[in-house]
Amino acid sequence: MKKKYTVTDRIITQITGWIAGLVIIALTIWGVRTLWAYYIYEETNDAQVQEYVNPVIARAGGFIVAVKFEENQLVKRGDTLLLIDNREYTLQQAQTEAAIQKSMAQLQVLESNTHTLEKTAGAAKAQIAASKAKVWKQQLEYDRYQQLFNEESATRQQLENVQSTLDVDNSEYQSAQDNYGAAVSRIEDIQAEKTVVMADLSRLRSLLDRHKLDVSYTVVTAAYDGRMGRRTVEPGQMINAGEVLAFIVNNETDKWVVANFKETQVAHMRVGDAVKIIADAYPNQDFKGTVISLSPATGSSFSLLPPDNSTGNYVKIVQRIPVRIRVDGVRKDIDVLKVGMNVNVYIPKKQQHD
Repeated sequence: MKKKYTVTDRIITQITGWIAGLVIIALTIWGVRTLWAYYIYEETNDAQVQEYVNPVIARAGGFIVAVKFEENQLVKRGDTLLLIDNREYTLQQAQTEAAIQKSMAQLQVLESNTHTLEKTAGAAKAQIAASKAKVWKQQLEYDRYQQLFNEESATRQQLENVQSTLDVDNSEYQSAQDNYGAAVSRIEDIQAEKTVVMADLSRLRSLLDRHKLDVSYTVVTAAYDGRMGRRTVEPGQMINAGEVLAFIVNNETDKWVVANFKETQVAHMRVGDAVKIIADAYPNQDFKGTVISLSPATGSSFSLLPPDNSTGNYVKIVQRIPVRIRVDGVRKDIDVLKVGMNVNVYIPKKQQHD
C-alpha cells in the first residue's frame, strides 16, 4: 500500500531542509571565522581590565565632621573629601606656639643679663686697673718710708700706717680681679643656658611643624583626578589614623589589561605588539592596545603556595603567563571599560619584530 504525502508534509519538509541548510551554512561560516581567528591570532578570554584603585586613608584620628563626596562621584585633584574634628590638634598647636614664645622670652632675658654682666665685667676690669695703679703708688710710698725708717728719719708708726694702706689697696685689687672673674664666669654660664634654650626652641619649632601637619591631615583631599568608589564613613563616625575610609580610581594613569596567556602562546609575543580588545559588555566595539610587558614568572609562581613538582605527584598543567597590555585611545572613549571587566584579547601572530 503506497504512502501518500500531503501538501502540508511537503511544505514542512521543504522548510526543514531550508532551515537545515541555513544552519549548516551558518555553522560553516562560524567555523571558518573561528579557524581563521585561531590561525592569525593568539587569543584568550582570561583577561580583565585594571586601573590603580587606591584606598583613601586618614592620617589623623578623630570624629568625622563632614563627608564631601558620594559614591561614583568624579573628583579633581585637591578636592576636599572628608573633614575631621581638628580642635584637639589646634589646641596642641597653640600650646606649642605658647612654649615657643616662652623660650624666646627666656632668650631675651638671657641676652639682657649678658649685656648687664658685660657692663659689670667692664667696670670690674676698669676697677682692676685703678686698684693696680693705687697699689703701685702705695708700694712706692712704702718703699720710701722703709728707707726713711732704716735711716731713722721716720717713725715705726708712720711705716705701719703706710703698710696698712698698701694692704688695703692690695685687697681692693684682689677683690676687683675676683669681681671681674665672677662676671666673666656668669657670662659663660648664661651662654650655656642660651645654648640649652635654643636647642629646646629648635625642638619646639619642629614639634610645631608636626602639629601643623596634624591639623592639615584633618582635611582629607583627593590626591589626583579620579572617580570615588565605595564609601564606608558617615559624619559623626570615630576613625583611627591609618583607617581606610573610601576608594578612588585614578584617572591620571593609563588603563591596562592583564591577559593570562598559555605558555604555548607567548613564544612570539614582544613588547610593543598591537592588540585587539573586545569587552564582554561591548561585543560590537573594538578597543586597541599595546603590549607593554610580560610577567617574569607564571601566575602560579606568585601564588601563596607555589606548586612543588618535586613531591612525586607531578601532573603537567599548561601554565599561564600574565601579559600587561595598555589600552590605547582617548580617555573619554575608553572610560567605558571599568576595573575588573572581562575582555577577550587578540594578538596577531605575525608582527614585524626588530
